[in-house]
Amino acid sequence: MGGIFINQNKSYGLWTATAMIVGICVGSGIFFKVDDILTFTGGNVFLGALVFIIGAFSIIFGSISLSNLASISTKTGGIVGYFEDFYSNKLASAVGWFQTFLYYPTIAVVVAWASGIYTCLLFNLPNQLDLQMGIGFLYLLFFYLINIISSSIGGKFQVISSVIKLIPLIGVGVVAIFFKQAQPEIPANVEPVQLTNVGIGWLAALAPTAFSYDGWAISLSISNEVKDSKKTMPLALTIAPIIVLFVYLSYFLGMNKILGPEYILSTGDGAVMAIGQLLLGRSGEIVILIFILISMLGVVNGVALGHIRMPYALASKEMVPSAKKIVTHKKGFLGNYSAMISLICAIFWFGVHYLTQKFHLMATGDISEIAIVFGYLFYSILYVKVMMLYKEKVITNFFTGVVSPILAMIGGLIIIVGGFSSNPASMSVFFIICLSFCVTGYLFYKNKH
Repeated sequence: MGGIFINQNKSYGLWTATAMIVGICVGSGIFFKVDDILTFTGGNVFLGALVFIIGAFSIIFGSISLSNLASISTKTGGIVGYFEDFYSNKLASAVGWFQTFLYYPTIAVVVAWASGIYTCLLFNLPNQLDLQMGIGFLYLLFFYLINIISSSIGGKFQVISSVIKLIPLIGVGVVAIFFKQAQPEIPANVEPVQLTNVGIGWLAALAPTAFSYDGWAISLSISNEVKDSKKTMPLALTIAPIIVLFVYLSYFLGMNKILGPEYILSTGDGAVMAIGQLLLGRSGEIVILIFILISMLGVVNGVALGHIRMPYALASKEMVPSAKKIVTHKKGFLGNYSAMISLICAIFWFGVHYLTQKFHLMATGDISEIAIVFGYLFYSILYVKVMMLYKEKVITNFFTGVVSPILAMIGGLIIIVGGFSSNPASMSVFFIICLSFCVTGYLFYKNKH
């Protein structure tokens, strides 16, 4: 099937699987969502750290729970395969349509746009949406095409970018331990933002936090290409989230100690550059921005790596129209039909995201946050299945079969509630859109079979 479906070669090992999870989770949201999280918490650093810990609940215990399914599932397609194996083909088709045509592409689009933002900062280009989106679009095309041409190149870039992105994140935490200088003054041309008491409104910070953590489930789409996947994937799903939590707390607390919450709230996405400026002047800013940009591009690459496989996975299960053509189509200039479908989806949602930002159609956040929050509903359904399998004695470990899924569901529920409270109107509208994709996938499979 061309160069992107290499099930027989088993080309990914433990490090690549772990790096993919870490690489998608870490490297995008943590850089441009810290100020959003502080905004919702009124600048309260303790509540911000608490939000990160709550968010970690959903992926640490969620990953441990789903590692049970990864070890016994025989189907391909990650989350879709789990629903197919443990629920029904119709429900699997519903999840597959949501993930393929909405979830994956919206994440890729938003992170590509964020990469455009930091490219403008790096090269001191005008801070204009059209320019940011134009650069982001080029990044989007480049990484989809790279993974279409060669999965090994995409996998290697994922490992390299995962290592590189940990340097500034952990570095900020280490520097903060020894940092003795006074916190910098807010620039004269920037309007200061004061700390406030937001009450229970801090729960809304869970929406941008969910974006910062999301991506761990995407790695499940390459399970069938991982060496000894029944042992490797559960291990990767346990190790990676713990690394992510440590890195996030290190960066978040370090940023606040060095700069102070008022500075971060006032300067927004550009706050991290001040750390480089304090340490090494303008050259420090450039170094920090290069690290951030590589980190974000690693996320775009990781999402593309997972996304281009999804149409093929659905077609192999006859869950999409023209399934036989998608499965049997030989590789051409743009890969096979699966790759072209995923690329077209990404381009479509790039246009939608541009319109929502250009005309301020969303009060806060972006389209990917809503898709991410919606995805936690499906994860919760799988957590219930894990507990059912424990009751049936298919799963024998009490902690991974009962305790982990309960804690994961609690974390997921808090994120869903927080997500809706952050942007009720947009969430409600987009929730209906997400549901419509699921219903379409469900009905398609039902009518076909």
